[in-house]
Amino acid sequence: MVEQIERVKTYIQGFDDALQGGIPKGHVVLISGTAGSMKSSISFNILFQEAKAGKTGLYISLEQSYESLYKHILNMGLNLNLINIEHIDDLGRIGEVVNGTKASDKGTIIVADMGCIRKEIKDIRIGDNKSWLNVIKNIVKKIKAETHCENFVLDSLSALYTLSRFEDPRVELFYIFEFLRDMGLTTFLISEMPLDCSKYSEYEIEDFLSDGIIYVRLTPFRRNVVREISVVKMRATACNNDVYSLEFKNGQFQALYGGQNPLL
Repeated sequence: MVEQIERVKTYIQGFDDALQGGIPKGHVVLISGTAGSMKSSISFNILFQEAKAGKTGLYISLEQSYESLYKHILNMGLNLNLINIEHIDDLGRIGEVVNGTKASDKGTIIVADMGCIRKEIKDIRIGDNKSWLNVIKNIVKKIKAETHCENFVLDSLSALYTLSRFEDPRVELFYIFEFLRDMGLTTFLISEMPLDCSKYSEYEIEDFLSDGIIYVRLTPFRRNVVREISVVKMRATACNNDVYSLEFKNGQFQALYGGQNPLL
């Protein structure tokens, strides 16, 4: 008898079918694409939909402020009253956030605003990669241990690399990916692609270390620009690698026209 793999949906209508129902739980997945391709929106929507089902997710933003992210999500039309949102803008508030999560009868998204935290911490130098990686890891470990967090988004790898100047990327990234797997989290790492789309990640090591790569992009089509999405790889999954047009309407992502050009 084949063991059933528990999966986390992408909540993109028509796209989860390309993934046998979703992403295997515990996978570390790159959401890779150029600017404006809705990488952050896709990732946050996964946490939002999972929170509606009563689960807890952690979103660490290394660049975008909580206020900016909150306004963006409201503009998407997501009803945030359906879930509980907790905000970490000071490491001293983690205990308060944990208690708020436990006390809520709704699923929760915890947003850690690293921009605010960086302003608060005076004794960590920007170039000290070990210190900043430890701060991020400690937040993840604390939230995972005390709230039964299941899903994690890091936005973005590019910002992490700005904070953390790796001396040996191959070794250091290996340990970061292993840390995330050991946490048992389903992890979404947002990866900014260069404009020429020449690679999915900064060091190209991440491609091999990750369990999956979802590629989103903006493609010129006549006088329009079409968003597209495809699965590059997903371990433990029989993938459909067709390219789909990606649309967001009425608070719902949809993947259309798999394997063929859309008729515009």
